[in-house]
Amino acid sequence: MPSFVRRAFAVLGVASGLGFAAPAVASANDATGHVYVNDNTAGTNTISGYDRHADGSLTPLPGSPFVAGGSGTGSGLASQGAIQVSSDGRYVLAVDAGSDQISVLRIHSDGALALVRSGPVSSGGSAPVSVAEYNGLVYVANAGSVDSNYAGFVLGRHGQLEPLAGSTFPLPAGAQPGDVLFNSDGRNLVGTRVGVTPADSAIDSFRVDRDGRLDPAPGSPFPSQGPGPFGSEFRPTDPDQLFVSNAHGGPGAGTVSAFDVARDGTLFSIGDSPFADNQTAPCWVEITHDGRFLFTVNTGSGSISSYRIAPDGALRLLGSTLVSGGKGASAVDARLSSDGRDLYVNETKFGLIGEFAVTGGSLTEIGSIPVPTGAGAAGIAVN
Repeated sequence: MPSFVRRAFAVLGVASGLGFAAPAVASANDATGHVYVNDNTAGTNTISGYDRHADGSLTPLPGSPFVAGGSGTGSGLASQGAIQVSSDGRYVLAVDAGSDQISVLRIHSDGALALVRSGPVSSGGSAPVSVAEYNGLVYVANAGSVDSNYAGFVLGRHGQLEPLAGSTFPLPAGAQPGDVLFNSDGRNLVGTRVGVTPADSAIDSFRVDRDGRLDPAPGSPFPSQGPGPFGSEFRPTDPDQLFVSNAHGGPGAGTVSAFDVARDGTLFSIGDSPFADNQTAPCWVEITHDGRFLFTVNTGSGSISSYRIAPDGALRLLGSTLVSGGKGASAVDARLSSDGRDLYVNETKFGLIGEFAVTGGSLTEIGSIPVPTGAGAAGIAVN
């Protein structure tokens, strides 16, 4: 952990089968967790919140959707990580891409959200699309055509975001960052550049200094192994293994890349990476908490692919599961529940959040719930 984070946040105390479920009347009293969606609504942005129940079903939280304070764009964001729950479980952080801001909302004991007193703050650039947080250190990916960058912040004890001086890392025009994320020990941070051409496709990789600022790895940005590197995730059980989906490979030609990440952030390809997906536009990546299986959401195919992850990080494709009846271009971001038993998929093109039971690398759709705010929602977070 960066030393400044330990000093600043020592007072916080960071916390850290298959088949269709039988019909039941769910109530807030039997909620086992919560799910949040960045509605990305034009005008005043909102966050939809849901109780998660033991059978995997979702029901809207009273008072949902909650006002985020900034503005969304009203259309989908080409990114992963547009909303996150802070590592201490106290706050939701969400991008307001329409007003170039970041909102922080406090999570109450019943899961309800309330905008913190300091309100939304400038994202440090324009068109923020992804946010990452590790023990009070926050980085935002700004995808604006003029001031695209990664910008750093400190999350205070009352939820206020303060810019971290000297932390902004500028990106070239047209870089179009799609994701920014920390590994599990906070020592490395990566960002994907989706790009507008294959030549623009790249992966930024950094070592996080003790003061929270970024030190680019030797050779960063690294060439992608396929056009349109998009979603990404570090293996939960190995902070030195990174997986990136390559979304722009053409019909049926998507791939997923696997990398070893050195302490200084240098990326090294694993085995025969990239690994075939046999689907179209793999965009979002999620890995089971035990680190054994990887799911990638194939937006163009309307499906989710499942892989087994070998100890060395090599991937073996297991198959794919259709969502929304396989209508295509229907699914975007996805997130596992905190206990790993369920996967929730943003299918807002059809006004839904899909609910899937997880057994190893197998998925079974158990239902869905309507999203009241339209098809522009971006990102899913859980606690």
